[in-house]
Amino acid sequence: MTHETVEIPISGKIVGVNIRVGDVVKEGAILCILESMKMENPIVAPLGGSITQVGVIVEQMVKPGDIVAVIEF
Repeated sequence: MTHETVEIPISGKIVGVNIRVGDVVKEGAILCILESMKMENPIVAPLGGSITQVGVIVEQMVKPGDIVAVIEF
């Protein structure tokens, strides 16, 4: 199967994680919530598939390029 790596687009802090390994998500599903400059930004799935890796936890400080999740489709 093929996989897609979802990365953090901007620096900030993870304030919510909505996925676990093994979850099946649809395109547009909110994977996590990133707080940056006092605004909450949803990080969404670019496509549907199964979550094979989760790279963030709540309260984690992240920067662009950090891995949110790997989606197998």
